[in-house]
Formats: sequence, structure tokens, C-alpha cells
Amino acid sequence: MGDMGVDAGTGSVEGGGGDERLRRWRLVLGGDAAEGTGCQLSGRDAAMDGALASLYGGGGKKERGEGRSAGLAASAPSVARWLGDIRTYFPSSVVQVMQRDAIDRLGLSALLLEPEMLEAVEADVHLVGTLLSLNKAMPETTKETARAVVRKVVDDLEKKLATRTRATLTGALDRSARVSRPRHHDIDWNRTIAANLKNYLPDYRTVVPERLIGYGRAAQSVKKDVILCIDQSGSMAASVVYASVFGAVLASMRSISTRLVVFDTNIVDLTDQLDDPVDVLFGTQLGGGTDINRALAYCQSQITRPAETVVVLISDLYEGGIRNEMLKRVAAMKASGVQFVTLLALSDEGAPAYDREHAAALAALDAPAFACTPDLFPDVMAAAIEKRPLPIPDVHTHR
Repeated sequence: MGDMGVDAGTGSVEGGGGDERLRRWRLVLGGDAAEGTGCQLSGRDAAMDGALASLYGGGGKKERGEGRSAGLAASAPSVARWLGDIRTYFPSSVVQVMQRDAIDRLGLSALLLEPEMLEAVEADVHLVGTLLSLNKAMPETTKETARAVVRKVVDDLEKKLATRTRATLTGALDRSARVSRPRHHDIDWNRTIAANLKNYLPDYRTVVPERLIGYGRAAQSVKKDVILCIDQSGSMAASVVYASVFGAVLASMRSISTRLVVFDTNIVDLTDQLDDPVDVLFGTQLGGGTDINRALAYCQSQITRPAETVVVLISDLYEGGIRNEMLKRVAAMKASGVQFVTLLALSDEGAPAYDREHAAALAALDAPAFACTPDLFPDVMAAAIEKRPLPIPDVHTHR
């Protein structure tokens, strides 16, 4: 385990002597397997071990030959107490992983339909995805609490992502709309001065602006149309959350006309709800089949200015519709001047399982499919707006 490590309770790094290594092995192994360490736990360590044993001790993994195994009783009071314990003993990132394991391994999703449970959890993107998948089964008494949980996550994401997104895209829009003979009130003085520094007159302490740079009358008008087309199948939950937040940010920019379309085998246009991403998320229905061709046909019907349009398809590309028609639509949109972006995922988790044959076919149409992190998304959109090569991470590119 090494001589240095991160303390499970505090996240601090400690030197690891023999006793410390035994302590860590004791916490990792748990249960009967820990007896061979000869290490006795007390106080905080014993409480941490109890919290771990509640989730990972007593059933599931043991059958597969692994150390700890699932044993948390799926009753609301015991789970609520356990959620409080793990938030006490572990950092937020670890709590989120343990919550996810509890939901996935022990089938605790139904307990999230109870308001008191929702108030106890550590909210994150994955929890929001789980709540959205339970939306139709959620009783009215829980929906208000669920919306509050989703609202907190969405607000946190928007604060984190909005400023850089707006700044990056505003710069891209300005560069794509620059004109050489702007009216006086449309002159970009910062760029004009920078471009004319060679004409500085020291005696007069001034710059002679031989070349004016500005944005013309288009500066206050819509410059680009963006269509976000989002696969809402169950595996795309995190992508749906991030795309909804980005959709709201884009919609807040007057120079971008944003349309948001979600699909499975049906299509829902949620553009009129873009001012509130929480409404967008509760308007989705995670799960079901996939008909990308049908969704792209709808998006294609909404394009009025192909040369000024960016279409972003976010999907794992498992097509349940007509494959050849889907590819023909992408080819037709690109031929008309549309900038077409294919994202296998919009999340921090990398590329999911995806249809490699469809990804290769799109790459052949110069629409390579790749996974995109939220931090990279503004740069991808800026490149699409400026019609330059996309900043594709090599590790997730299918070419």
C-alpha cells in the first residue's frame, strides 16, 4: 500500500509505519478477513468500519470471491442513518461513490422516492440522473423535494460552467463576425488599438487608427443558431444533465439562438423551457429506445440558416431507426454548410459503450464522434462557431 496514503476519514496524507499499514489493511478487508491483521479498531475508525460494513459487508461481493460484500438493510431509517454517518466520516467525493454503490448494488432507488431520504443524500450529477429515471414513479409529496435537490446541483453546475462558456463563445462569435469598416459605435477599440500600435505617435501620445476593427450591425443580432440534440436513453443520464445546463447558458446569450431537442423513439422539443434547466430535466424521460434518424430529421426541419448553424448530437449512437437514412441526413446537413458535432458523452466519465460502426461511418463524413468533458465543451463549441478543427481528445476519438 506504500508508505504514504490518504486518510479515509480526513483526506490528509500521513506517513505509513507498520501500525498504520495494519490499520489500513484492517479497514480495507473488513469482517472476518480482517482478523489476520491483529489490528483492533476503536472510536472513529470503528465507526468508519461499521459504515463500510453496512454497504460492503454480508452478501453480494463475497459470492464473487471479493473481500467485502453488500449488507445494508434497505429500510428508510437505517439508510438515512447510514447516509448521515458516511457524510461524517468520509469526504464528499467518497460519499458520492458510496451512495452510487448503494443504489446500484442494493436497489435502493425506491427509497429516493421518500422526501426524508432525499434530504439526507449528497447531491451530484449521478443522483440527479437516478431521480430523473424515477420521475414518473415519484409521488407528488416527493416531487418538491426532488426538484430542490436537482435545483441545487444545477445551480452549482451553472455557477461553475457559465462564466467561462459565455466568455469563450462571445470571443468566438466576435471573431467570426469581425468587419473591416464598422460604424463608429460598432468599433472594437481594444482590437483596433492593438492592431495599430505600429502607428503610435510619441509627440502626440496617440495612435493613428489606419485599420478599424469592429462587429458591424450584426453585433447585437443573432449570429449563430445552435441545436442540441440529446439522446435520453438511460446510459446518457449525466450527459442529459450537463447538456441541459449548457443549453440554458447558451439560451441566455442574445447572439445565439438555441434549440434543445431530446429524443428516444419519440422527440420532445424543450426549447421553450430553456430559461430553467430544472424544467428541462423534468421534461425528459430517461430510458426507452433510440431513433437518431427521426430526431435528426426534426432538427433538419428547424434549420433556416445552414451556414450559420451548429448541430450537436449527443448520443452513444446505438441506432434503433434507419441507419443509412441517419447518415444521409448528416451528410446533407454538412453539405449545406451546417457545422455538425457528434459527442458520445458530455460528462467527466469518458466515452461510454457506443456503436463503433456508426462512429466510424460518421468519422468518414468528417463528423468524428468523441467524448467531451464539461470543461472542454466551450472550446468545442467555439471551434464549431469559427468553423475551425475541433479540439478532439485523441483518447476518445473514433476516426
